[in-house]
Amino acid sequence: MKTGEDARGEGSTGPQKLGLCVLCGLPAAGKSTFARALSHRLQQERGWAVCVVAYDDVMPDAFLREASARPLPSQWKLLRQELLKYLEYFLMAVINGCQMSAPPDRTEAMWEDFITCLKDQNLISSAACEAQSCYLLTKTAVSGPLFLILDDNFYYQSMRYEVYQLARKYSLGFCQVFLDCSLETCLQRNGQRPQALPAETIHLMGRKIEKPNPEKNAWEHNSLTIQSPACSPEASLKLTDLLLTALENPVKCVEDNVEQKETDRITCSTNILHQADQTLRRIVSQTMKEAKGTLGTYRLGSRPDSAASPVPWTLGGIRKASQR
Repeated sequence: MKTGEDARGEGSTGPQKLGLCVLCGLPAAGKSTFARALSHRLQQERGWAVCVVAYDDVMPDAFLREASARPLPSQWKLLRQELLKYLEYFLMAVINGCQMSAPPDRTEAMWEDFITCLKDQNLISSAACEAQSCYLLTKTAVSGPLFLILDDNFYYQSMRYEVYQLARKYSLGFCQVFLDCSLETCLQRNGQRPQALPAETIHLMGRKIEKPNPEKNAWEHNSLTIQSPACSPEASLKLTDLLLTALENPVKCVEDNVEQKETDRITCSTNILHQADQTLRRIVSQTMKEAKGTLGTYRLGSRPDSAASPVPWTLGGIRKASQR
């Protein structure tokens, strides 16, 4: 087994820089074309290794071949999580500079498509020990900066947050690129595809899509919106800056969760106020009970200064008794 230093080459210094880029947008917004162009540019201009994982190429066909039916939303969620597990196995191999093993619980067809995806991009060797479910990483995968571009709709914030958690777990760079394309353009492009999605599906996603919101979510601060289909030179420069910033500023593994801390602080403050309120209520209740007990002695007993002349238990009677 190779060590991380041996796998990365003699000239490397420090740990390998790794990044995760979430590419999101409506179906037919041009994400796959954009991802291929970005991959080519990063390899040619920066010399980075790039791994584009198109969810449409790995997930649907795998499920259809095994289940012969379109998966339900809950099944889609499980498949997405399974694919993230595959990515994690690949990342662990890159980080440790060792062979990649196959997850024990896996959908065989989807795993095969994932392996094909890595082979086609020269990230694992075709001479891998597949019989033992071990795969050798190529020099390309471990010799320099590596960016993983995940190409999918990611129309819910929670979908993207799962990728962010993976980046945080291994201290990777993280960024998001949202391709902003009009619904009309997406519908037109979709209609020209051999396997077009139902138009109502795109309409539904258009209503539900949650764009990156850095002002609301601190973890989405490294995000960029690009107008599709055109990518201006200015947007191209911003994109390069986004990726460089992600690589140079990986998410800390034990990063302080500001939002969670604020939630905990509010909860703690609420609990303290609640406890104070409960204490005050008990004091008032006890005081009232003691007051009733004291007044009750006047109702059942006699005047303090005369056992022969009982005084009715009224405020008037108490007042008269005090005057005597």
